[in-house]
Amino acid sequence: MGCSFSGLNALYDTVNGGGDVWINETRFRIVRQLGEGGLAYVYLVKEMVSAASAEPKFKDPNHASDNGMYAMKKVLIQTEEQLQLVRQEIHVSSLFSHPNLLPLLDHATITVKESQEGSWNHEAYLLFPVHLDGTLLDNSKVMQTKKEFFSTLSVLQILRQLCAGLKHMHSFDPPYAHNDVKPGNVLITHRKGQPHLAILMDFGSARPALREICSRLEALQLQEWAAEHCSAPFRAPELWDCLSHTNIDERTDIWSLGCTLYAIMYGESPFEYAIGESEGSLQSAIVNAQIKWPPGPDPPYPEYLHQFVVWMLQPQPAMRPHIDDIIIHVDKLISKFSS
Repeated sequence: MGCSFSGLNALYDTVNGGGDVWINETRFRIVRQLGEGGLAYVYLVKEMVSAASAEPKFKDPNHASDNGMYAMKKVLIQTEEQLQLVRQEIHVSSLFSHPNLLPLLDHATITVKESQEGSWNHEAYLLFPVHLDGTLLDNSKVMQTKKEFFSTLSVLQILRQLCAGLKHMHSFDPPYAHNDVKPGNVLITHRKGQPHLAILMDFGSARPALREICSRLEALQLQEWAAEHCSAPFRAPELWDCLSHTNIDERTDIWSLGCTLYAIMYGESPFEYAIGESEGSLQSAIVNAQIKWPPGPDPPYPEYLHQFVVWMLQPQPAMRPHIDDIIIHVDKLISKFSS
């Protein structure tokens, strides 16, 4: 779908009150709010079909919902910089087509007038398939309260799907990095008699992965960007303390994936313990890869899964595996457990 910035392309009535939203030629009714963060709100919406209306024209017809339900992200845009960031998210999201990456189905951006100040701002509406079982973070919190764990096979199957989605991004020329892989950005769908479906979402921080840093100023600019766009407990060491002359590549995602693998098993980043300690302790723990394993003589997972985490959490990026290396080993382990 082309990106349009005309007010005719997305019209709405009292979104917070459960009104209707038009995204291009399709009308949706707000059912309820699913979540919010910053200046963004996510709603469950239902397509309103009339006798004269046609099916939504998605690039992939398989993305059309059987029951007309979708997820709609509304973004409040107050500055030109925020507008450019939304445009970037729309552009990057439109590049990918993979079953383990959340597809952007449609979008529209409108101009709205602030009634009090008389200034003009924007609102963006992004339409996605809906996954009501929540994120990996949501599921982990529930499991923690019940003192439950994913099985070893389930851990491997979720990891394998995340690897597949990242491989798609890393295979572009030049490769793209997601830059914010974490449990809160992984949707989980429970399927009866089948493995959990894992889908990586939120491409607001995704950028071309290869960056050549040639000065201290560029290093500091990258650190400042990462502090704003990459969640701290899952952020790679080179984004905390960037050298003045270095090359950054897609293996920043491998670090985040290693932290996420730990979180699939234990519900949080391996460096979460350092949050709230002395100033700089989280950065120190990450830069030195000081992983803290849960106490107890009988861990719920085999040692090789711990070794897997350590393999991905190498402080030196050049020592970290690429996504293809991880896939080879995960496939071997899944085959071993499935046989």
